[in-house]
Amino acid sequence: MSPFPIQEMTLPVALSGTDVIGQAKTGTGKTLGFGLPLLERVTVPADVEAGRARPDQLTDAPQALVVVPTRELCTQVTNDLLTAGKVRNVRVLAIYGGRAYEPQVEALKKGVDIIVGTPGRLLDLAGQKKLDLSHVRALVLDEADEMLDLGFLPDVERIMSYLPPKRQTMLFSATMPGAVIGLARRYMTQPTHIRAVSEDGEGATVANTKQHVFRAHNMDKPELVSRILQAEGRGLAMIFCRTKRTAADIAEQLEKRGFASGAVHGDLGQGAREQALRAFRNGKVDVLVCTDVAARGIDVEGVTHVINYQTPEDEKTFLHRVGRTGRAGKKGIAVTLVDWDDIPRWQLINKALELDFHDPVETYSTSPHLYEEMNIPAGTKGILPRGERTRAGLKAENLEDLGETGGRGGRGGRGPAAAPVVTEERPARTRTPRQRRRTRGGSESDAEGVGTEAVAAVVASAVEAPAFAAPVAPALTESEESRRPRRRRTRVAASAAVAEAAVAEAPVAVAAPVVAPVVVEVPAPAVAEEAPVKARRTRARKAAEAAEAAPVVVETAPVVEEAPVRPRRARRIVAPAVDEPDFQMAPLVEPVNARRTRAPRKAAPARAAAVVEAPVAIAVAVAEEAPVKPKRTRTRKVAEAAPVAVEAAAVAEEAPVKARRTRARKVVESAPEA
Repeated sequence: MSPFPIQEMTLPVALSGTDVIGQAKTGTGKTLGFGLPLLERVTVPADVEAGRARPDQLTDAPQALVVVPTRELCTQVTNDLLTAGKVRNVRVLAIYGGRAYEPQVEALKKGVDIIVGTPGRLLDLAGQKKLDLSHVRALVLDEADEMLDLGFLPDVERIMSYLPPKRQTMLFSATMPGAVIGLARRYMTQPTHIRAVSEDGEGATVANTKQHVFRAHNMDKPELVSRILQAEGRGLAMIFCRTKRTAADIAEQLEKRGFASGAVHGDLGQGAREQALRAFRNGKVDVLVCTDVAARGIDVEGVTHVINYQTPEDEKTFLHRVGRTGRAGKKGIAVTLVDWDDIPRWQLINKALELDFHDPVETYSTSPHLYEEMNIPAGTKGILPRGERTRAGLKAENLEDLGETGGRGGRGGRGPAAAPVVTEERPARTRTPRQRRRTRGGSESDAEGVGTEAVAAVVASAVEAPAFAAPVAPALTESEESRRPRRRRTRVAASAAVAEAAVAEAPVAVAAPVVAPVVVEVPAPAVAEEAPVKARRTRARKAAEAAEAAPVVVETAPVVEEAPVRPRRARRIVAPAVDEPDFQMAPLVEPVNARRTRAPRKAAPARAAAVVEAPVAIAVAVAEEAPVKPKRTRTRKVAEAAPVAVEAAAVAEEAPVKARRTRARKVVESAPEA
């Protein structure tokens, strides 16, 4: 078994302790190109036993660090190093986000030789003083172009600040632009740039991978992909999408069409992502739909087809996607579906990689050349026949509980592979549960204060009773009475209270003990005599009280009999001339038009006595004999106005009341002088 070119060229330089920049095609063994030198540089107890190291060189702190951009690549590199260092019993630990902190901290306390991790979790543990990086002898940046990108550069610089200045630094990637190389040399000392060339030529992709590029419509892509997946000789397949939403949608559609599919994207929890990868490696799932998080470094044996469902962003992403097949000298097929909107982007990728697909052929799911080039049997439809559905599926793989820290996904992630919720059976209750009461405004409602039996009795009596009967609710206890809400007293409530008082004093006849309705007969006069109702303060009542206080006595019986109704105040009052005036009572006056003035509410009863309309004595007599307040009219009879005016003058002489100064009052005051 011969090594790959990158391994053959890198191992001698890396074992000598020199900084290395390694560049080679995907699938050509770069992981062992930097993994073997790391395994040789760490000191383990086996070296002390063999006499190659001193006992004081042993330490539980990490001696080598490998930084990777994705979690999936982290687990893969860890497994490769564990397999290669199994003979020497090298301790390798994977540290990445999405898992619980506690297991990783416990493993660090026990002792670790090599750490493989992502930048975020490494910085968290180093900042908490849980990870000691002061004994690191070698640093490796895998997929260095991604690590030194604008998003990862600040994290990489912070990680290097925790490392000792004297160390070995190695950078490996399939694509290494000139700007990235110039940036990487800032952190390296006289690095050696090694660019391995394979035997198949200078092409960007390996010669064992056959390329197919089709121009396809977006609405026809699911049907087209379903038929490509039924090609003869197809093994495991990976489908790459640009967005997480598209990846989840395609995985769901393929599952409905009968394919055993899984999804790997950023919206899934770490447990669901690892479950899909394990099922894919174990053969339970043969179609893996993923985003670019699985495009770098993922090495799964048996991948024969890679389908670019959407055109990648640039040529570097295209190379990493296609590099998932045709690895380690095996053959593979790469299919790229280019939409009409993605033609300019694809032409840039085609030019950068020097491919021969500048104008892709327009292809549909029923195109004859699709069946011929992809080796699809004739008559194949977009649904997998039931006889070929032999895979166990994603649900056959156990979902590992990683103690995820939250964020997107987790044990109950958004994806279809969310962990089932385990419900525990509660023990039987040993005591009577507390019964809660309904409250209204912080106090119990009236319905809750009455017992269930009493409520049933009231309902039954209400149904059987006639229209004039009223059921009587059972009496409440003192505690229940204290909890009843207080209500504001209004006019309706006052009248209701009077009726209740009368009902309480009147004898009650009950036909049945509990269920029968109760009929109460209360005469109206008795209620009025026994329970007088507090009358509302009105203008008439104020006038009556003022009349009682005023010591004015006038014999006006005939007037009361002739005019028992008090007319409404008119806007304009005209006093006609009197044919036969009585000079002993008052002098003759000329008719004067009295202008109506609006009196205030509070002084209305007092002024009403002095105005020409009516004297106070008349109001008293009217209030005694006619308790009903008469309706006011706008017109006034001429016959009633004359005697009222004469009598008002006499009232003004005996009981002068301070009134508003009007024309009528001036006439009355000038009468004695005249």
